[in-house]
Amino acid sequence: MHFGIRANLGQFLQQLLQVLLVGMTIGMMRNVVPALAESEFGVPRGSFMLLVAFVVAFGFVKGAMNFLAGRLAEDMGRKRVLLLGWLVALPIPALIYFAQSWSWVVVATVLLGINQGLTWSMTQTSKLDFTRADQRGLVIGLNEFSGYLGVAIAGVATGYLATLLGPREGLLWFGGAVIGVATLLSWLSVAETLPWARDEVKRHASAGSQVMRPRYPTAVSERPSTAEMFALMSWRDRRMAALCQAGLVEKFVDALVWAFWPAFLHQQGVSLPGIGWIVGVYGFTWGAAQFFTGRLSDRWGRHLLNAWGMWICGAGVALMPLGSGSLWWSASAAVAGLGMAMLYPNLSAAVADIAHPNWRASAIGIYRFWRDLGYGIGALGLGAAAALGGQLESAFWFVAVAMLLSGAVLFRWGEETHPRLNPAT
Repeated sequence: MHFGIRANLGQFLQQLLQVLLVGMTIGMMRNVVPALAESEFGVPRGSFMLLVAFVVAFGFVKGAMNFLAGRLAEDMGRKRVLLLGWLVALPIPALIYFAQSWSWVVVATVLLGINQGLTWSMTQTSKLDFTRADQRGLVIGLNEFSGYLGVAIAGVATGYLATLLGPREGLLWFGGAVIGVATLLSWLSVAETLPWARDEVKRHASAGSQVMRPRYPTAVSERPSTAEMFALMSWRDRRMAALCQAGLVEKFVDALVWAFWPAFLHQQGVSLPGIGWIVGVYGFTWGAAQFFTGRLSDRWGRHLLNAWGMWICGAGVALMPLGSGSLWWSASAAVAGLGMAMLYPNLSAAVADIAHPNWRASAIGIYRFWRDLGYGIGALGLGAAAALGGQLESAFWFVAVAMLLSGAVLFRWGEETHPRLNPAT
């Protein structure tokens, strides 16, 4: 079988289109819904914990689905898991349209968490199956670029559609079109990539000592159990544990952007399209910069980009409440987006570097479990911070400090994982 982006360009583009649609699916929930939680869905003003309830539900469900998706993908194959994720998403637009209370939004977000855990995991795993080791940073960078470009596009588009058609009608038509197209394409056009992963294992075995090997964790079974994999990723291998904790904490930023940025900007008098553009700057910067930061990590390495990305992203979060005006908020969003672009694809690439092909899908699934659990844990933390501080701004400081400390842990416990820059002896 042939490996590399060029040799598999058709499927590579199909997978990029899939993750663009995955991003648009979550993006449609990240502008209109939190901004109009009080007026449209009956959330009382100042109910910070109730406001973050849907993000908490999303985080815990998506984290669990990431964990499950990795194991399922090694048994069922990537394509079936992807299609299952899209089928789960089909009722979401109707639930939002007919919502009688905020609890309907929470139920829709639970389905969204299942969808995102299954589909986003598979688009990443599938591309890693058929591309080369020296392309992983570029591949994950392009994957996340496409996904978060979709998030940003959806945020802007739903802001305008909500103004033109009404919030419920706008989300119904937008969500129905995106999810419907994605389901059809995953069924008709996406190929199964599990054979590439199995062929890579055979190539490693036949190459012997001639191939440059990454520093894989030691004393791991050839076919590790779920319990063994969870222990390895969560605490047994210090490098994997450092990457997992950084992934968890960086999702505090995304929980803040999702739950509180629109509410904060709405309180400052910014219109729905204006909120869409400011939050969109974060998404566009994050998405576009990943095109370069992923490729950069293939040349310079992952470790320093990851640590500095944590610190720069946290600085962008801290800047947001320190000033006022659309220009200041957009600049703060751009700084946070740049930091996220430095760390986001390269944390995943670092995991993929030192995960053996036999259990790479499981390793990525467990990393993504911890990472997206950060939505839930972070949302609880920022909701508590806002409640204790009596204002939304307190949540910004909670997240900024968490990013600073987590980056320090990653810098101290982690190491360079690129096999060319730090190969196994």
